[in-house]
Amino acid sequence: MVWLLLGRKTKAIVEPVKGGVSPERVGEYYNQTTDKFLAVYGEIIQAFRTKNVEDYLDYTIQSMQLKMGMTVIDAGCGVCGPAVYFADKVSDLQVHAVTMSTVQVEKSNLNINDKKLQNQVQVQQGDYHQLGKLFPKESADRVYFLESFGHSNDKVKAVNSAWEMLKPGGKVYIKDLFLRESNNEWEQEKINKIATQINEAYCYQIADFHGVISALRKRGFLIEFVRPPQVERDKFEHLTISNDFQNLFDIGKIESWDDYVFPIDFYEILAEKPAFNLHEQMHLYFMNR
Repeated sequence: MVWLLLGRKTKAIVEPVKGGVSPERVGEYYNQTTDKFLAVYGEIIQAFRTKNVEDYLDYTIQSMQLKMGMTVIDAGCGVCGPAVYFADKVSDLQVHAVTMSTVQVEKSNLNINDKKLQNQVQVQQGDYHQLGKLFPKESADRVYFLESFGHSNDKVKAVNSAWEMLKPGGKVYIKDLFLRESNNEWEQEKINKIATQINEAYCYQIADFHGVISALRKRGFLIEFVRPPQVERDKFEHLTISNDFQNLFDIGKIESWDDYVFPIDFYEILAEKPAFNLHEQMHLYFMNR
Protein backbone atom coordinates (compact mmCIF):
# COMPACT_ATOMS: atom_id res chain seq x y z
CA MET A 1 0.00 0.00 0.00
CA VAL A 2 1.33 3.45 -0.95
CA TRP A 3 0.24 6.51 0.98
CA LEU A 4 -0.08 10.20 0.17
CA LEU A 5 -0.40 13.00 2.72
CA LEU A 6 -3.25 15.31 1.72
CA GLY A 7 -3.65 18.19 4.16
CA ARG A 8 -3.98 16.54 7.56
CA LYS A 9 -5.46 13.34 6.19
CA THR A 10 -3.53 10.25 5.14
CA LYS A 11 -5.13 8.49 2.17
CA ALA A 12 -4.23 5.44 0.13
CA ILE A 13 -3.01 6.42 -3.33
CA VAL A 14 -4.21 3.17 -4.89
CA GLU A 15 -6.56 0.69 -3.31
CA PRO A 16 -5.45 -2.95 -3.27
CA VAL A 17 -6.78 -5.08 -6.11
CA LYS A 18 -9.76 -7.13 -5.00
CA GLY A 19 -8.48 -10.56 -4.10
CA GLY A 20 -4.90 -9.36 -4.41
CA VAL A 21 -2.51 -9.61 -7.32
CA SER A 22 -0.50 -12.81 -7.10
CA PRO A 23 1.66 -14.38 -9.81
CA GLU A 24 -0.85 -17.22 -10.01
CA ARG A 25 -3.74 -14.82 -10.56
CA VAL A 26 -1.79 -13.01 -13.26
CA GLY A 27 -1.15 -16.32 -15.02
CA GLU A 28 -4.82 -17.26 -14.92
CA TYR A 29 -5.81 -13.78 -16.09
CA TYR A 30 -3.68 -14.14 -19.22
CA ASN A 31 -4.84 -17.70 -19.78
CA GLN A 32 -8.32 -16.21 -20.13
CA THR A 33 -7.54 -12.97 -21.98
CA THR A 34 -4.47 -13.48 -24.19
CA ASP A 35 -6.53 -14.15 -27.31
CA LYS A 36 -8.40 -10.90 -26.75
CA PHE A 37 -5.17 -8.97 -26.34
CA LEU A 38 -3.77 -10.52 -29.51
CA ALA A 39 -6.88 -9.56 -31.46
CA VAL A 40 -6.25 -5.89 -30.70
CA TYR A 41 -2.54 -5.49 -29.96
CA GLY A 42 -1.01 -8.26 -32.05
CA GLU A 43 2.11 -9.91 -30.65
CA ILE A 44 3.35 -6.71 -28.98
CA ILE A 45 1.08 -6.42 -25.96
CA GLN A 46 2.07 -2.93 -24.84
CA ALA A 47 -0.06 0.18 -24.47
CA PHE A 48 2.70 2.76 -24.93
CA ARG A 49 3.81 2.27 -28.52
CA THR A 50 4.33 3.93 -31.87
CA LYS A 51 1.95 3.69 -34.83
CA ASN A 52 4.50 1.39 -36.44
CA VAL A 53 5.29 -0.76 -33.42
CA GLU A 54 8.65 -1.81 -34.86
CA ASP A 55 9.83 1.78 -34.46
CA TYR A 56 9.28 1.48 -30.74
CA LEU A 57 10.97 -1.92 -30.55
CA ASP A 58 14.01 -0.47 -32.34
CA TYR A 59 13.98 2.37 -29.84
CA THR A 60 13.80 -0.13 -26.99
CA ILE A 61 16.88 -1.96 -28.29
CA GLN A 62 18.77 1.32 -28.07
CA SER A 63 17.37 2.24 -24.65
CA MET A 64 18.25 -1.15 -23.17
CA GLN A 65 21.66 -0.97 -24.85
CA LEU A 66 21.34 -4.49 -26.24
CA LYS A 67 24.51 -5.76 -27.90
CA MET A 68 25.60 -8.78 -29.88
CA GLY A 69 26.06 -11.94 -27.84
CA MET A 70 24.28 -10.75 -24.71
CA THR A 71 22.13 -13.00 -22.53
CA VAL A 72 18.91 -11.33 -21.40
CA ILE A 73 15.86 -12.26 -19.36
CA ASP A 74 12.42 -11.13 -20.53
CA ALA A 75 10.45 -10.91 -17.28
CA GLY A 76 6.78 -11.16 -18.19
CA CYS A 77 7.26 -11.94 -21.86
CA GLY A 78 3.69 -12.16 -23.15
CA VAL A 79 3.75 -14.24 -26.34
CA CYS A 80 7.40 -13.34 -26.97
CA GLY A 81 6.66 -10.69 -29.58
CA PRO A 82 9.44 -8.36 -28.37
CA ALA A 83 11.76 -11.28 -27.56
CA VAL A 84 11.72 -12.71 -31.09
CA TYR A 85 12.07 -9.21 -32.57
CA PHE A 86 15.13 -8.45 -30.44
CA ALA A 87 16.69 -11.84 -31.23
CA ASP A 88 16.15 -11.29 -34.94
CA LYS A 89 17.67 -7.81 -34.83
CA VAL A 90 20.64 -8.36 -32.48
CA SER A 91 23.15 -10.99 -33.57
CA ASP A 92 23.58 -13.96 -31.23
CA LEU A 93 21.29 -12.46 -28.59
CA GLN A 94 20.12 -15.13 -26.16
CA VAL A 95 16.69 -14.43 -24.67
CA HIS A 96 15.29 -16.37 -21.71
CA ALA A 97 11.60 -15.50 -21.51
CA VAL A 98 9.32 -16.02 -18.52
CA THR A 99 5.54 -15.86 -18.14
CA MET A 100 3.10 -17.24 -15.58
CA SER A 101 0.58 -18.10 -18.31
CA THR A 102 0.56 -21.60 -19.82
CA VAL A 103 -1.40 -20.21 -22.77
CA GLN A 104 1.31 -17.64 -23.41
CA VAL A 105 4.03 -20.30 -23.22
CA GLU A 106 2.24 -22.29 -25.92
CA LYS A 107 1.71 -19.27 -28.16
CA SER A 108 5.29 -18.10 -27.55
CA ASN A 109 6.68 -21.42 -28.71
CA LEU A 110 4.59 -21.21 -31.88
CA ASN A 111 5.91 -17.71 -32.47
CA ILE A 112 9.53 -18.72 -31.81
CA ASN A 113 9.28 -21.75 -34.09
CA ASP A 114 7.61 -19.72 -36.83
CA LYS A 115 10.51 -17.24 -36.77
CA LYS A 116 13.02 -20.14 -36.56
CA LEU A 117 14.64 -18.63 -33.48
CA GLN A 118 14.66 -21.73 -31.27
CA ASN A 119 18.44 -21.39 -30.81
CA GLN A 120 18.11 -17.85 -29.47
CA VAL A 121 14.80 -17.63 -27.61
CA GLN A 122 13.59 -20.04 -24.95
CA VAL A 123 10.40 -19.58 -22.94
CA GLN A 124 9.12 -21.18 -19.78
CA GLN A 125 6.40 -20.76 -17.23
CA GLY A 126 7.74 -19.13 -14.10
CA ASP A 127 7.51 -16.34 -11.57
CA TYR A 128 9.84 -13.40 -12.22
CA HIS A 129 9.92 -12.75 -8.47
CA GLN A 130 11.90 -16.01 -8.20
CA LEU A 131 14.22 -15.96 -11.18
CA GLY A 132 16.92 -17.64 -9.08
CA LYS A 133 14.89 -20.85 -9.25
CA LEU A 134 14.91 -20.73 -13.05
CA PHE A 135 18.38 -19.52 -14.04
CA PRO A 136 21.94 -19.43 -12.66
CA LYS A 137 22.66 -16.36 -10.60
CA GLU A 138 24.69 -13.57 -12.21
CA SER A 139 24.12 -15.07 -15.67
CA ALA A 140 22.32 -12.21 -17.45
CA ASP A 141 23.50 -8.99 -19.05
CA ARG A 142 19.99 -7.53 -18.95
CA VAL A 143 16.72 -8.19 -17.17
CA TYR A 144 13.83 -6.27 -18.67
CA PHE A 145 10.19 -5.63 -17.84
CA LEU A 146 8.09 -4.28 -20.73
CA GLU A 147 4.82 -3.20 -19.13
CA SER A 148 4.96 -6.33 -16.99
CA PHE A 149 6.41 -4.81 -13.82
CA GLY A 150 2.97 -3.53 -12.81
CA HIS A 151 1.75 -7.12 -12.47
CA SER A 152 4.08 -7.56 -9.51
CA ASN A 153 2.53 -7.82 -6.08
CA ASP A 154 5.93 -7.19 -4.49
CA LYS A 155 8.01 -4.63 -6.39
CA VAL A 156 10.94 -4.92 -3.98
CA LYS A 157 11.08 -8.68 -4.48
CA ALA A 158 10.99 -8.22 -8.26
CA VAL A 159 13.90 -5.76 -8.09
CA ASN A 160 15.89 -8.11 -5.87
CA SER A 161 15.19 -11.02 -8.22
CA ALA A 162 16.58 -9.03 -11.15
CA TRP A 163 19.66 -8.11 -9.11
CA GLU A 164 20.43 -11.77 -8.41
CA MET A 165 20.32 -12.64 -12.11
CA LEU A 166 22.50 -9.80 -13.36
CA LYS A 167 26.22 -10.07 -13.88
CA PRO A 168 28.26 -7.26 -12.31
CA GLY A 169 27.84 -4.44 -14.81
CA GLY A 170 24.51 -5.84 -16.01
CA LYS A 171 21.43 -3.64 -16.18
CA VAL A 172 17.72 -3.80 -15.41
CA TYR A 173 15.28 -2.00 -17.69
CA ILE A 174 11.74 -1.16 -16.63
CA LYS A 175 9.22 0.44 -18.97
CA ASP A 176 5.84 0.80 -17.36
CA LEU A 177 3.08 3.03 -16.10
CA PHE A 178 3.38 4.84 -12.78
CA LEU A 179 0.72 6.55 -10.75
CA ARG A 180 0.36 10.27 -11.38
CA GLU A 181 0.52 12.63 -8.44
CA SER A 182 -1.29 15.91 -7.93
CA ASN A 183 -1.26 18.59 -5.25
CA ASN A 184 -4.98 19.03 -5.89
CA GLU A 185 -6.97 16.78 -3.54
CA TRP A 186 -9.95 16.41 -5.90
CA GLU A 187 -7.71 15.50 -8.82
CA GLN A 188 -5.74 13.01 -6.73
CA GLU A 189 -8.95 11.31 -5.68
CA LYS A 190 -9.95 11.00 -9.35
CA ILE A 191 -6.53 9.60 -10.19
CA ASN A 192 -6.80 7.06 -7.39
CA LYS A 193 -10.28 5.98 -8.44
CA ILE A 194 -9.38 5.46 -12.10
CA ALA A 195 -6.13 3.73 -11.18
CA THR A 196 -8.05 1.33 -8.95
CA GLN A 197 -10.36 0.53 -11.88
CA ILE A 198 -7.35 -0.17 -14.10
CA ASN A 199 -5.82 -2.40 -11.42
CA GLU A 200 -8.99 -4.42 -11.07
CA ALA A 201 -9.56 -4.71 -14.82
CA TYR A 202 -6.03 -5.70 -15.79
CA CYS A 203 -4.92 -7.68 -12.73
CA TYR A 204 -2.41 -4.91 -12.10
CA GLN A 205 -0.89 -2.97 -9.25
CA ILE A 206 0.20 0.34 -10.76
CA ALA A 207 3.63 1.17 -9.40
CA ASP A 208 4.45 4.07 -7.13
CA PHE A 209 7.32 5.92 -8.79
CA HIS A 210 9.11 6.85 -5.56
CA GLY A 211 8.82 3.34 -4.17
CA VAL A 212 10.37 1.75 -7.27
CA ILE A 213 13.26 4.20 -7.40
CA SER A 214 13.87 3.67 -3.69
CA ALA A 215 13.85 -0.12 -4.11
CA LEU A 216 16.42 0.08 -6.89
CA ARG A 217 18.71 2.41 -4.96
CA LYS A 218 18.46 0.48 -1.70
CA ARG A 219 19.37 -2.74 -3.49
CA GLY A 220 22.51 -1.08 -4.81
CA PHE A 221 21.59 -0.25 -8.40
CA LEU A 222 23.07 2.86 -9.99
CA ILE A 223 20.35 4.74 -11.83
CA GLU A 224 21.49 5.52 -15.36
CA PHE A 225 18.31 7.28 -16.46
CA VAL A 226 14.67 7.81 -15.60
CA ARG A 227 12.63 9.47 -18.34
CA PRO A 228 9.47 9.36 -20.37
CA PRO A 229 10.12 7.24 -23.48
CA GLN A 230 11.75 9.49 -26.05
CA VAL A 231 9.17 9.14 -28.82
CA GLU A 232 8.40 11.81 -31.42
CA ARG A 233 4.80 12.97 -31.10
CA ASP A 234 3.91 12.23 -34.70
CA LYS A 235 4.98 8.60 -34.25
CA PHE A 236 3.19 8.06 -30.94
CA GLU A 237 0.13 5.81 -31.04
CA HIS A 238 -1.70 7.86 -28.35
CA LEU A 239 -3.27 4.83 -26.67
CA THR A 240 -6.02 4.42 -29.28
CA ILE A 241 -5.34 0.69 -29.37
CA SER A 242 -5.82 0.56 -25.59
CA ASN A 243 -9.13 2.35 -25.96
CA ASP A 244 -10.14 -0.13 -28.66
CA PHE A 245 -9.40 -2.94 -26.25
CA GLN A 246 -11.48 -1.33 -23.52
CA ASN A 247 -14.39 -0.74 -25.87
CA LEU A 248 -14.32 -4.11 -27.61
CA PHE A 249 -14.01 -6.23 -24.50
CA ASP A 250 -15.48 -3.97 -21.83
CA ILE A 251 -12.34 -4.20 -19.70
CA GLY A 252 -11.67 -0.99 -17.83
CA LYS A 253 -14.03 0.77 -20.24
CA ILE A 254 -14.15 4.56 -20.07
CA GLU A 255 -17.85 5.43 -20.13
CA SER A 256 -17.32 9.18 -20.45
CA TRP A 257 -14.40 11.56 -20.93
CA ASP A 258 -16.23 14.19 -18.85
CA ASP A 259 -14.08 15.02 -15.83
CA TYR A 260 -11.71 12.19 -16.81
CA VAL A 261 -8.22 12.63 -15.35
CA PHE A 262 -5.38 10.71 -16.97
CA PRO A 263 -4.14 8.64 -14.01
CA ILE A 264 -0.69 7.50 -15.09
CA ASP A 265 2.69 8.55 -16.39
CA PHE A 266 4.87 6.31 -18.53
CA TYR A 267 8.54 6.11 -17.62
CA GLU A 268 11.49 4.02 -18.65
CA ILE A 269 14.21 3.26 -16.14
CA LEU A 270 17.69 1.86 -16.75
CA ALA A 271 19.79 0.93 -13.73
CA GLU A 272 23.14 -0.83 -13.45
CA LYS A 273 24.36 -3.43 -11.02
CA PRO A 274 27.84 -2.05 -10.29
CA ALA A 275 30.80 -4.00 -11.61
CA PHE A 276 32.59 -3.17 -8.34
CA ASN A 277 31.79 -3.19 -4.63
CA LEU A 278 30.23 0.21 -4.10
CA HIS A 279 31.08 0.31 -0.41
CA GLU A 280 34.72 -0.60 -0.89
CA GLN A 281 35.39 1.36 -4.09
CA MET A 282 33.11 4.39 -3.86
CA HIS A 283 35.56 6.49 -5.84
CA LEU A 284 34.83 4.39 -8.93
CA TYR A 285 31.19 5.48 -8.73
CA PHE A 286 32.20 9.10 -9.12
CA MET A 287 34.71 8.30 -11.87
CA ASN A 288 32.08 6.45 -13.91
CA ARG A 289 29.25 8.95 -13.65
